[in-house]
Amino acid sequence: MSEIMNMLSYHFMQRALIVGILVSVCAALLGVSLVLKRYSMIGDGLSHVGFGALAIASAFGLAPLWVAVPVVVIAAVILLNLQQSAKVKGDAAIAIISSASLAIGVITVSLTTGMNTEVSSYMFGSILSLSRSDAILSVILSVGVLALFILFYPRIFAITFDETFTKATGTNTKIYNMLLAVLTAVTVVLGMRMMGALLISSLIIFPALSAMRVCKSFKSVVLCSAVISVVCFLVGVCASYFLETPTGASIVLADLAAFGVFSLLGGPRK
Repeated sequence: MSEIMNMLSYHFMQRALIVGILVSVCAALLGVSLVLKRYSMIGDGLSHVGFGALAIASAFGLAPLWVAVPVVVIAAVILLNLQQSAKVKGDAAIAIISSASLAIGVITVSLTTGMNTEVSSYMFGSILSLSRSDAILSVILSVGVLALFILFYPRIFAITFDETFTKATGTNTKIYNMLLAVLTAVTVVLGMRMMGALLISSLIIFPALSAMRVCKSFKSVVLCSAVISVVCFLVGVCASYFLETPTGASIVLADLAAFGVFSLLGGPRK
């Protein structure tokens, strides 16, 4: 207990825990809809876009989040339009956006600052990279994501399970699909600072899959996913602090362990 209190005495840990819990809840809530819509890899694609934007911001000395958030939101809208195009579908659209953005980020880094500590933290995550100003902006954006998800929960539920019927009732499904993509984009950017571009998609996918092993209704899956995500985040951060392991990787392993446990509890799927 004394070691935990010592850990919590550091300001960077306090910031990381507050932002991390909020981002974990956001990712878990959105992840349920994304997994059910077979759109779960959007997190991976948008994280590559985020890396490109953060690399450019770092190269020109700009505020990372102020650059990355609008760029990734725009990418999410473009990605959604590409997915609905008759010429580019599904994973091909994600591959186009993610690979191009990652290439731009790598080229920018190689021509300017090189692979320094800050750029490395964008790729692999670093709990030390969260400044006070970034933490304040992250909290504001996370609360905004949660508020919008709760406000439009019935519509998000509807487009997740039967988009065709929802559209037939007169609902503009395109707007709510775009809202889901934008909220995911914001969550991905916020989570990248601790998880890294390579691991952020796991924060979206694992809790949702774990909850689906034991829960049956959409609401119960959403709530269970949020609890799993927060618990795994806390376990991962504590393991990272005491064992001196990378934060993002520790959280992913905690999520993987939770998925194994919930898979055993859920039993074989029929």
